[in-house]
Amino acid sequence: MYYRTHNCNELRKEDAGKKVKLAGWLDSKRDKGGLLFAVLRDFYGTTQVVCSEEPMLSFFRALPTESTVSVEGTVALRSAPNEKLPTGLIEIIPERAEVLGRRSVPALPFEISHSTEAGEDARLRYRFLDLRNSAVRDKIVLRANIVSDLRRLMTEEGFLEISTPILTSSSPEGARDYIVPSRLYPGEFYALPQAPQQYKQLLMCAGFDKYFQIAPCFRDEDARADRSPGEFYQLDMEMAFATQEDVFAVLERVLPPVFAKYSGWKADMPPFKRVPYLEALETYGTDKPDLRNPLVIADVTEELSACGFEPFAGATVKAIRVHGAAVARKWIDKTAEEFTVKTEGGKLYWFKVDENGAPAGGIAKFVTCIDALKCKMGLENGDFVALVAEKAKRLVQKRAGILRTMLGVGLDLLEKDVFRFCWIVDFPMYEIGEESGELEFCHNPFSMPQGGMAAFEKDPLEILAYQYDIVCNGVELSSGAVRNHDPEIMLKAFSVVGLGREDVVKKFPALYHAFEYGAPPHAGVAPGIDRMVMLISGTTNIREVIAFPMNAKARDLMMNAPSPVEQKQLDDVHIAISKKN
Repeated sequence: MYYRTHNCNELRKEDAGKKVKLAGWLDSKRDKGGLLFAVLRDFYGTTQVVCSEEPMLSFFRALPTESTVSVEGTVALRSAPNEKLPTGLIEIIPERAEVLGRRSVPALPFEISHSTEAGEDARLRYRFLDLRNSAVRDKIVLRANIVSDLRRLMTEEGFLEISTPILTSSSPEGARDYIVPSRLYPGEFYALPQAPQQYKQLLMCAGFDKYFQIAPCFRDEDARADRSPGEFYQLDMEMAFATQEDVFAVLERVLPPVFAKYSGWKADMPPFKRVPYLEALETYGTDKPDLRNPLVIADVTEELSACGFEPFAGATVKAIRVHGAAVARKWIDKTAEEFTVKTEGGKLYWFKVDENGAPAGGIAKFVTCIDALKCKMGLENGDFVALVAEKAKRLVQKRAGILRTMLGVGLDLLEKDVFRFCWIVDFPMYEIGEESGELEFCHNPFSMPQGGMAAFEKDPLEILAYQYDIVCNGVELSSGAVRNHDPEIMLKAFSVVGLGREDVVKKFPALYHAFEYGAPPHAGVAPGIDRMVMLISGTTNIREVIAFPMNAKARDLMMNAPSPVEQKQLDDVHIAISKKN
């Protein structure tokens, strides 16, 4: 290559005496008067350059850090080796140097090597500088390697990678669409796909047997630690003539080796644990359980309903046993305060089992049924028991789940250096919407009810669907389902939520008509790439594993998006801006 013969992480002591040419950024320099040490950095690593004569001394003294430069010289052994660096045994004695790109601004917004300590807005505004930090860059490299392995493994499983359209029609997927106005059709809009859901099902109807892609998905939703606003990527897959167990088997072969390879941790091997949805809520207080946490939730309503403790009267009571842990009173009080804040008003109650097997501390005087609790929960001397009580069943489950997590994390009970996977199965087909108060689809409208058409003889809230989530260490990676491929069952499923045939055909014309021409049973799933990389890299902020993420307010500070456009652009797509005070 013209600019370099080697990269900045390549030269070793065996190269001493060689004439070489390196190129990269001026990372740092130390001027000792008659001797100047400069560190050259590229994508691969760093190499030290040592200047002791003119004109090289003046050249590097005048060159601002973060400028790009090409250096020609001779490889020499260091008089003071640095064994911690791959190139720490050698240095370059420069003979010629050329500025390739001079830093023209007077100061950097942050030191490159300490960019992760800067404010997030500054990091995102100058993301091109933030990414020069190897600690930041390495997560993007990790992501690329993970995606490469996923592609290879899916191809080895017999899946064909097929790209689906980005401009499509608006579809009720459960989040807001990003809409794109049409220039050719005034008043009509495309939408960016929330997921390739309908297209991948249409591929099955078209006769393709196994499809996958690293699919971009677009949803106009708020950010949070494990969800980036705007766009995200998923390992989207679909299989024809497949059951949910067939889908499970593929991911159980594909995911563990990738998680183990890039983390160095142990990953569950097949089969992953299957947990019915309702059981997950009862046992873990959530449908995203972290199985590294050994604690489980017990329902002790029957045992404590008549104990005389007023908060338990007429309430559902959940208890969590912590076996043999030395739980200090100060820690309990602090955790109780945090629990109330986290749950917006929830109360933590507790007692211990003393060395004589009797309840002690907290609400011990109301625990008159200790023998029944020992039988129910397996209590032993020295155990700590935390309890929550609420009138509403779902609320007490949720709060017990939060308490389980707080106890597991706070008492350092989580299993270390391991990925625990599980499938949450048997989701309800329908639920009462929290906001609407009306019957709605629980997961997605494309799922096959368990039992087919006969399922609709039940109360809608009792119908289960072939829907499933894959969860890893308490993080939901994906939802999936066996698809409803029968047009008659499809119409019946939508009629339960008040949508008739005309509504279904209007909303899903291609899918419905494809089913009319004979569709195979098919099933799929789509684990999120961003969340997988987040887990494997050990970061808790999903934006750290995305090359150019938006901030929490869905703004791209670097590109200044969203931003106004010219009036002509609006006129072209027949859009008028309604300005409100």
